[in-house]
Amino acid sequence: MTGDVAVMGVGMHPWGKWGRSFVEYGVAAARAALADAGLDWRDVGSIVGADTVRGGYPGYVAGATFAKALGWQGARVASVYAACASGAQALDTARAQIVAGLADVVLVVGADAAPKGFFRPAGGDRPDDPDWLRFRILGATNPVYFGLYARRRMAMHGDTPDDFARVKVKNAAMGALNPLARYRNPVTAEQVAASAVVADPLRLLDICATSDGGAALVLSSMEFARRHGPAEPVRIRAVSTVTPRFPNTVLDLPDIATDSAAAVDPPGETFRRSIARAAYEEAGIGPEELSLAEVYDLSTALELQWYEDLALCGEGEGAKLLRDGVTALGGRIPVNVSGGLASFGEAVPAQAIAQVCELTWQLRGEAGDRQVAGARVGVSANQGLFGHGSAVVVVQ
Repeated sequence: MTGDVAVMGVGMHPWGKWGRSFVEYGVAAARAALADAGLDWRDVGSIVGADTVRGGYPGYVAGATFAKALGWQGARVASVYAACASGAQALDTARAQIVAGLADVVLVVGADAAPKGFFRPAGGDRPDDPDWLRFRILGATNPVYFGLYARRRMAMHGDTPDDFARVKVKNAAMGALNPLARYRNPVTAEQVAASAVVADPLRLLDICATSDGGAALVLSSMEFARRHGPAEPVRIRAVSTVTPRFPNTVLDLPDIATDSAAAVDPPGETFRRSIARAAYEEAGIGPEELSLAEVYDLSTALELQWYEDLALCGEGEGAKLLRDGVTALGGRIPVNVSGGLASFGEAVPAQAIAQVCELTWQLRGEAGDRQVAGARVGVSANQGLFGHGSAVVVVQ
């Protein structure tokens, strides 16, 4: 039995700050994905929702919330939460149902209505919650972590603020070509340098915004796709949802301490590298076979780290890859041709799904002015709080 499932349809609600319910964004994305698939909501055997903690109780049961909004029709339902990895977990749940024969067609939906400013934990006293503790004890907002990662790269690899600015310039140029992006204006390195310092050395334009938005996928078995769609549809080949290995020697948000490596040898790879490796192994490919990648650029410095974690280059060589134009449109391995979070901002439950939407459009040859020539294999990568891996390999 193959683990491949077909991507029958993709759809998104544009990112922005619209001031409406996450349900509206998710339903719009779902209807767009169903229309793209040429299917009716009544054809769907299961719906999997990626949860939002900012939508109250309806957000905690997003699958049922979207099913109700689309119209109760008896489909199976599931809701998942894994912070920024929620979309990949939802996709993996859908794939498992299809491969197990529980449903021929599954709709995956994620949407969010984000707060203004940076994310913060939910209210109440929770002294056993590291995400809550980092705010109360350290005052460490997400940009603080992004700044620490940037400083680490500067100290270890010689990266500079100019390198970080190059990432923003590249992604903003791609976002300007994407009608679904929130920010659609090109940016210069001088504009990045002139923007306010948020968490030294990162400036405002080095850090992604919080956004509203939605994304959806219609997945099916290969047999169903061949009966009702193209003979060779875009396929999900692998989904990686791995966790870190003890002892964790590189701090990942929001942990504020790590286990000592004094008594236990550290693993041979970092957590994020293990995410990519698991995806490559399941897909039976190597990084040299990739046509493009969509990665989790919470900050410009973090995108450079993903180049190395995806094995697109060696350790410490991410900035050189960027400087050489390898990750730009027209380069050997374009990264974030959607515009990335730099152009979209974070709509947490939707973003891993949105990455797969972009890969699908690229592999179909439907990406317009940002099209990667001859795209055949793509990978997405991000991670969620407390060690949720998230990577998806999509093939044509």
